[in-house]
Amino acid sequence: MIIAIDGPAASGKGTLGRRIAAHYGLRHLDTGLLYRAVALKLIHRDMLDDADAGAEEARALDPAFLADPMLRSEAAGAGASIVSVYPQVRQALLEFQRRFASEAPGAVLDGRDIGTVICPDADAKLFVIASAEERARRRALELRGRGEDVDEAAILADIRARDHRDMSRANAPLKAADDAVTLDTTALDADAAFAAAVAIVDRLVVKARTA
Repeated sequence: MIIAIDGPAASGKGTLGRRIAAHYGLRHLDTGLLYRAVALKLIHRDMLDDADAGAEEARALDPAFLADPMLRSEAAGAGASIVSVYPQVRQALLEFQRRFASEAPGAVLDGRDIGTVICPDADAKLFVIASAEERARRRALELRGRGEDVDEAAILADIRARDHRDMSRANAPLKAADDAVTLDTTALDADAAFAAAVAIVDRLVVKARTA
């Protein structure tokens, strides 16, 4: 079984992805970490604006690097939104994601183009959204919890800028797949969002298997 979860930054799709994977006994891949990893490598080389260097880093990416805590930093997140626009980087990471999804017993992948590009035949597709203000609040809470200084207004501005880049890029823009179910988590806590997501997946999987 393959479950695709897409949505904008800080919408809650990563938390949902991990919990849904555990619930169904599947593996989980936060595909945003792939782009964050490439971005962080480029930041260290002062080459964030070099698409060819990004593709080079993507092809050489060590999966073990995905555990680096620096990938959760704001710098890596902002950089990921930049490098994800590069077609060379997207192509280099495409096969990595598809191989992960195809391995038994299946997987939950969350990102921005899972249901539309990476796994268009996924058994269930969710498009997770929340208001920009709520997403900024959540991100600020997360950063404060890690002891970081927070400027919530700056976080909100960054989220809006990232939304614009993600939705307007020519290659695999952020959008809901035609057969995805949209889940608005603005007014939901983590447990309520999880319960709603599982109900959606159960319904979609039963529908697919009885079609």
